[in-house]
Amino acid sequence: MILKRQKLSAFALANEINADGIELDMGGLGDRDTFDSKLGDPAVREEFLAEAKKQGVGISSIAMSGFYAQSFAERPTVPQMVQDTVDTMKGMGVKVAYLPLGVPSDLVKHPELRPAIVERLRMAGTKAQEIGGVIAVETALDAAGEVELLKEVDSPGVKICFNFANAIKNGKDIPSELETLGASNIAEIHCSNTDGELIENDPALDMPSIKKTLDKIGWSGWLIIERSRDTDDVHNVRANYGGNVAYMKSVFQR
Repeated sequence: MILKRQKLSAFALANEINADGIELDMGGLGDRDTFDSKLGDPAVREEFLAEAKKQGVGISSIAMSGFYAQSFAERPTVPQMVQDTVDTMKGMGVKVAYLPLGVPSDLVKHPELRPAIVERLRMAGTKAQEIGGVIAVETALDAAGEVELLKEVDSPGVKICFNFANAIKNGKDIPSELETLGASNIAEIHCSNTDGELIENDPALDMPSIKKTLDKIGWSGWLIIERSRDTDDVHNVRANYGGNVAYMKSVFQR
């Protein structure tokens, strides 16, 4: 989202805007059998890791963002995609893989896909467990629905990536949803809203209250700024993400 997909320069830009890390993407998917990723090459991985160390920027997770638009439930080569992601995690020492169940696998709009999704999440969780990792799945369900999904999947290798924008879209109270989920079910958090205005200026995002809730339930981890860009200046990465990082640090890292 900082317009540096699988580019080494993402780390320098993250350092410039004072972010502690980036969520590194596996690349596009399209009609391919697997992701269009350079990170399958050990030499490229080492180059990325060296640049991350040089810039003092971590890697929160490896993202399978191709599944925003492609079907996790129905694509025949999903096991290969998951394995390639897990191999990348292992090679880069990253313990979390972000998996969005996008429009084609929306469990609210397509409940008939639930058995296939549960089966594939269980498979993905098993693969992640083999390297001591976890799949952070983002769904369109509310928190109670996500708890039920995790019970059905029944794998310690699958947890939730909680997205504030989804809760807002569904008219849910973010602190209440976080309490319903519980710390043990959350792998990471996408802590922004859809584009419109910066986090600090968004009345739907009461970050001090959210911090109190996260402290109350005992959760700590990566807070990932996905959007919340000013639509009057949407391509200004430094202004949008730099401003959001500064505000989030003022709340969470005092």
